[in-house]
Amino acid sequence: MLIGKKYVFDAASLQFTRHRRNTREKLIRFSVWFGLSVLMTIIYAFIFHQLFGSPKEELLAQKVDEMKLKYTLLERKIDYSSAVIADLRSSDNSSYRAILDLPLIPENISEGGAGGINKVGDLTGYMNTELMMAVSSKFDDLKTQTNIQYNSLTELTVRAAEWKEMWAHLPYIRPVNVTMRLGDGVKFREKHPVLGSPRWHFGQDFRCPLGTEVYATGAGVVYYAGNDNDGFGIKVVIDHGYGYRTIYGHLSEYRVKRGQKVTRGDMIGLSGNTGISTGPHLHYQIDLFGSHVNPLWYFGDSLTEDEYFMMLDFLTRP
Repeated sequence: MLIGKKYVFDAASLQFTRHRRNTREKLIRFSVWFGLSVLMTIIYAFIFHQLFGSPKEELLAQKVDEMKLKYTLLERKIDYSSAVIADLRSSDNSSYRAILDLPLIPENISEGGAGGINKVGDLTGYMNTELMMAVSSKFDDLKTQTNIQYNSLTELTVRAAEWKEMWAHLPYIRPVNVTMRLGDGVKFREKHPVLGSPRWHFGQDFRCPLGTEVYATGAGVVYYAGNDNDGFGIKVVIDHGYGYRTIYGHLSEYRVKRGQKVTRGDMIGLSGNTGISTGPHLHYQIDLFGSHVNPLWYFGDSLTEDEYFMMLDFLTRP
């Protein structure tokens, strides 16, 4: 018998004859062979998958690990940014808002928490869902805190500009050289030096030689410049806004006119001896919302003469 050939014994002819397969037998044989091949392929593939895994799954696993690492790094960056914003908020509340007289940011608002809406519900059902939800929630809180801090910065900037403007208008310096000695201040005089009757003295006198330069103590608009025979002689009145007015009395002349804008340090006139006066001096008076206040509350005498004029030069620079 040759390999690959099948012979059968023919009883009629008493001989071995070659058996040839019909189509049905060939189909059955091929089906059995193909089925066994597929089965073996499946078995081998299953064993390989169990031992080594598929290349596609291995690639996906690597991508998942990379994504987890990115989420972890992102979470750290969010935590760092939240800490920075917390420091800014603390500075706002303890320093800037306290100084600028603004209300503090409540802690429950500044933390950015919000309830009633599941903002991360669309992240459920995925691999590493908890990690993604945690990072997404932190990111939403960070956005809220950032918006709050941005609004706070805007509010502080506006308020600081308002305070800077107000500071420029307040009467906060001496109206004459610091070497000029102080005379009578705010007090009740039992006997007026000229009139002889008791009356209040509502300003601060400076014993100035005739012709001493007199400076505006704050920015404002000249409300009056002249002599209206009220006892102050030639005087200048400046409206500084914010309820403040200053009066510079007994001048020998004035160098400004009604309606003129002045800044702190501008020279507005020269001291003199006009009006009801016993000698050359400057009467300086501050009124706040119509009430008299002590000018000594608004300046100090710690500057030297050189420092005083350096300050004036700086204040009047264009």
